[in-house]
Amino acid sequence: MINGVLNIYKEAGFSSHDVVSKLRGMVKQKRIGHTGTLDPAAEGVLPVCLGNATKVCELLTDWDKTYEAVLLLGQTTDTQDTTGITLTECPVEVSEARVQQAVLSFLGTYEQVPPMYSALKVGGKKLYELAREGKVVERKSRPVQIYRLEILKMELPRVWLRVSCSKGTYIRTLCHDIGEDLGCGGCMEKLLRTRVGMFSLGESLRLSQLQELKEQGRLMERLVSVDELFPLLRRVVLKEQGDRLLYNGNPFLEEHIREWQADQHRSFSFAEIADWGKKQETWRGDGEDQQVLVYDSGENFVGIYRFVPQEGRYRPVKMFLG
Repeated sequence: MINGVLNIYKEAGFSSHDVVSKLRGMVKQKRIGHTGTLDPAAEGVLPVCLGNATKVCELLTDWDKTYEAVLLLGQTTDTQDTTGITLTECPVEVSEARVQQAVLSFLGTYEQVPPMYSALKVGGKKLYELAREGKVVERKSRPVQIYRLEILKMELPRVWLRVSCSKGTYIRTLCHDIGEDLGCGGCMEKLLRTRVGMFSLGESLRLSQLQELKEQGRLMERLVSVDELFPLLRRVVLKEQGDRLLYNGNPFLEEHIREWQADQHRSFSFAEIADWGKKQETWRGDGEDQQVLVYDSGENFVGIYRFVPQEGRYRPVKMFLG
């Protein structure tokens, strides 16, 4: 069983599920899951969890993300991107200064209404299934965070954007909303996801590249282990008598600790992944309320534990034993 996370470059034409299916065939194991859907026409970073790393799929889905998108003004569609049916067309007569003003007005928190063509469920049915039946249902707006938003290039009616945002943000809808603000309408023409938390575009691999590495016996070189996902948490190695407690998922005491190891370090900027960095600072806590990475006496990673001051012991938060 392969355990860890692969940073995959999802190519246009593949769904996120397609990537998982192809990877299952490649590595001959079923326990694989992706960390957040990318539309088939979109490209870019798609972290995929294998083996016991599937236990952190939900966590990775929560990480902030960065995208590069092309906004096409003057056109709206039923899918809010150019793959859909055109609903309206309008001449683009706004100035570049007005476009910049409109774009930057979406910085910070704003209420976003999820698109009909999305995987969100209403009444137990996915919205895109209802949309394909020609139905439109009311969707409640929800707050999303736009951490960074910049215009990379502008050649009207097209605007190239870079967006760093919280989970649950639809870039298609952001493009639509900018168009609405400008009064001419807009939709998304292209989308490239360049970062998911600690996973960046420059380190991502296409499925064909992963296949080559597998044939060379080098696939494990590109696997990110679960404990590497938590670089700000301290590492605790237990004595042999503590191993039994670990492998039964039991709490342990300070007396079971053999050594504390230095923090892990990775070469990324928390300025680019601010929300994830803040979350990890919260998880780490202070001396009386901290989460730690726990290793057995052979220095094999076992799980994440939290110190409970009232009890004077460490209790399991999440175990990765298989």
